[in-house]
Amino acid sequence: MVQIIPMSTMNSVTSGSSRQRTPENEDLGLLDAYSAAVTSVVENVSPAVVKIDVTHHSMMRRGARKRNENEESGPVSGSGSGVIFTPDGFILTNSHVIHGAASITVILADGRELKAALIGDDPFTDLAVVRVDGQDLPAAKLGDSQAIRIGQLVIALGNPFGFQATVTAGVVSALGRSLRAGGGRLIDNVIQTDAALNPGNSGGPLVSSRSEVIGINTALIPWAQGICFSIPINTAKNIAAQLMRYGKVTRSYLGIGGQVLDISRAAIRAHGLQGSRGVMVASVERGGSAHEAGLLVGDVVVEMNGSRIESIDDLHRMLTSELIGKTTGLTILRLEKKVLLNIVPKELKQA
Repeated sequence: MVQIIPMSTMNSVTSGSSRQRTPENEDLGLLDAYSAAVTSVVENVSPAVVKIDVTHHSMMRRGARKRNENEESGPVSGSGSGVIFTPDGFILTNSHVIHGAASITVILADGRELKAALIGDDPFTDLAVVRVDGQDLPAAKLGDSQAIRIGQLVIALGNPFGFQATVTAGVVSALGRSLRAGGGRLIDNVIQTDAALNPGNSGGPLVSSRSEVIGINTALIPWAQGICFSIPINTAKNIAAQLMRYGKVTRSYLGIGGQVLDISRAAIRAHGLQGSRGVMVASVERGGSAHEAGLLVGDVVVEMNGSRIESIDDLHRMLTSELIGKTTGLTILRLEKKVLLNIVPKELKQA
């Protein structure tokens, strides 16, 4: 965090006497310091911020429907933002910016247009990595999102509505939010900010006053003002490392469809359960892990490896890559009787 030193509190000699300390001078000093902090961030980070233009094959491929029979299903274009984080051209952005793109073009801050290759994307965290062919490119410094504090100054950089190199500033409004990604899973510990974001800001960096990227801008609530969200950079660093190494992020899954169910008080008392809800199995995928383990429709999942399960999101958090192929204890209620099953989660295949 930049230490703000009001100019009016510093000793200054003018015509042989000290400047009088007034509230007005203090306010001007604070504004000057705020302006200097934002300006410094822009100078340091904006060279690493890029505009990303994508082209999709057709409207129909992206799931859009024709409004009438005469409408053409031609190529569809879109744009977003990204930030270079290595000098050799690796760029962080959002999955929803580039997912399914037929071609990706990156426009650097100096105006150069470069074709980009998709390294990998992860819809479950709305993160992606693309790469351009370049050396000694300006790269932003990635910070530590664990060090963020509510109320601290943050600056968002990106290309809203195609207006390149746009800067907005605000504060961290809240921490620890959860946001539903396009893949259906919750992204945990999302940063909420009032730094204005608009369509096209997606994938751009959220930056601290130390010129460190602390988040990747991902979403806004369109009917609200000043409620915007960024994926914490610690999550982004972890996902980017996996994408750069494997081209994908691996997760495990059970092969069930489920819904949250309130457990009867009698069952809670009888089995000493800590929570009041579980996940009722609504469907079982044939040949999947749950099917092989003998899980039945109507069973209620209450624990996994000893950890309480009260929601589908609890299950998702537990189903990491470490569980793939490993025997895992699954505690269920079957007709309100407690049953322990051994299940071997399989790898979740991404579309």
